[in-house]
Amino acid sequence: MIAASLSVVVLFTPESGVPTAPPGTDKVIHTVLFALLAFTGLYAKLPHILLALVAYAGISEVLQQVITPLHRSGDVLDALVDVLGIGLGWAIASAVRSRRRGPRTTR
Repeated sequence: MIAASLSVVVLFTPESGVPTAPPGTDKVIHTVLFALLAFTGLYAKLPHILLALVAYAGISEVLQQVITPLHRSGDVLDALVDVLGIGLGWAIASAVRSRRRGPRTTR
C-alpha cells in the first residue's frame, strides 16, 4: 500500500511541486519506483501484478499528458524505464525467492 501511494505522489505531483534535479534523475526514480512496485506486488503474491504494472506505466504517462492542471508531459522513455524497473523488481524477487528455498541438491 505504501509503495502504491508513493507511486501516485511521484507520478502525479504537479510540475510546480517536482524538485529540480540533474538530468536523468527522473529516469532513475521511475526505474526504482517500478522495481519497488513489482517487488512488493510479487512479495504480496498479487496475481498478474507485472501485467498490471506495465499497463499502469503506460496509463500514468498518458494521464500526465492529458491532466492539464499537472502541467506535466507524458514521456514514452519514462514508460520504457518503468518496464525496465518492473523487470528489475521481478529479478530481485526471483533472487530472494530462490535464496529462501536454499540450494538445490541433486542425487
